[in-house]
Amino acid sequence: MFETVIGLEVHVQLNTKSKLFCSCPTSFNHKQNTNTCPTCLALPGALPVLNKEVLHKSIMLGTAIDATINRESFFDRKSYFYPDSPSAYQITQLYTPVVEHGKLEIDFLEEGAGHQKNEPTSKIIRINRAHIEADAGKNIHDGDISKVDLNRAGTPLLEIVSEPDMRSSEEVILYLKKLHSIIRYLDIGDANMQEGSFRVDVNVSIRPKGEEKLYTRVEVKNINSFKFIQKAIELEFARQTEAWEDGVYEQEIAQETRLFDQTKQETRSMRGKEEAADYRYFPEPDLLKAVVTDEMLATYSQIPELPDAKRDRFVKDYGMNEYSAGVVTSAVEMAHFFETMMEEGITAKNALTWLTTELPGRLKGEMNISNSPVDAKKLGHLVKRIEDGTISGKAAKEVLDKLMEENLDVDGVIDALGLKQVSDSGAIEAICDEIIAANPDKIEEYKGGKDKLFGFFVGQVMKASKGSANPQAVNEVLKAKLG
Repeated sequence: MFETVIGLEVHVQLNTKSKLFCSCPTSFNHKQNTNTCPTCLALPGALPVLNKEVLHKSIMLGTAIDATINRESFFDRKSYFYPDSPSAYQITQLYTPVVEHGKLEIDFLEEGAGHQKNEPTSKIIRINRAHIEADAGKNIHDGDISKVDLNRAGTPLLEIVSEPDMRSSEEVILYLKKLHSIIRYLDIGDANMQEGSFRVDVNVSIRPKGEEKLYTRVEVKNINSFKFIQKAIELEFARQTEAWEDGVYEQEIAQETRLFDQTKQETRSMRGKEEAADYRYFPEPDLLKAVVTDEMLATYSQIPELPDAKRDRFVKDYGMNEYSAGVVTSAVEMAHFFETMMEEGITAKNALTWLTTELPGRLKGEMNISNSPVDAKKLGHLVKRIEDGTISGKAAKEVLDKLMEENLDVDGVIDALGLKQVSDSGAIEAICDEIIAANPDKIEEYKGGKDKLFGFFVGQVMKASKGSANPQAVNEVLKAKLG
């Protein structure tokens, strides 16, 4: 039996307005090679100047992952040539990063998500470091022609490097989703995987269960979705296990960089994995050390409430179970939406149902919770109208359908569609009397012990009222009249 040993390198593009060492904008999707200058093109004589916002955002991340924030960090030059790197080197931090020795706790909220019954419900993943570095440009392949877009060159990155503490693809996804959520809560990056602002390199090795030794690791590079990351790990585990069992592990498993081919569902060798010596690191001669001042530390260590703290507060304040609170706080947009709904004085249970089931079921195409036609205040008000008996849950679905189509007022739609429930006891009594008078045989059967007929009477009253009668009031009136 073998176990997987996994460590991750996550590259997070920071959402600064300008690049790491120059004033060029970092905006995504601009015309190719327009956001460039002599510095990010590495022209002779152009010197880098550190963007201080990058230090500020590094402090925030370091605080969030309970890490050491080095008051002085240094830049190093990593030598390599690729077509999308005009300088033939990358400015990074090898020896003294801005953030190191942190940790992140992952939670197994459901059986099957990387754990079994009677096992711990959480696990600490150690984070070795988070260092600042400049992003490269982007290669664009068009048939037989390859082009280079240098708009991205010089965009500030934080590379967050974990220890090899993960033992399954499930643990990896939990870690990445938690880290992704923290980045979004801190608002230091948009973490959009499709646009490449949250890129993951996965280091995978295997070993016989019970051994502590680390064997040859293989790096699978730049995977841009959680689903593909999970699949790449499973494929690599199978490939390495087969080589071990066939007795050719040392011949076939080399320390190398591989690519995940989602079409062929395989990992494929890209190049031999370089060691530090291959990159010929040396201290960056054009930059001074980066200094975190007392004022910076005091200001930027005051971070927003993070997912775990918000989840615990929701459990305490709203009486939610941990799983539900974990779902609603997993994304900052959903957590803020939920809290705005709760300002209407509604119950957490109903808010959760309409936020996680009814609304998502109506979001089509490019719609999401952030650009939903029905905002949090409006959805909260709709739920309030269910809870105060103005409309039924069924009628509320009709109202929500209308609100998704037109920017209207909740109460206005209720009135326009004639969905307001009748709660007046006199009006409901009159309908009940009519139904009782029209069904003497059913009354005799009910009084003879056929209790299930009560549902028949409720249904008949609701039908006669065209669904407008308040079901709770109907039940109370019928119980009194039927004895």
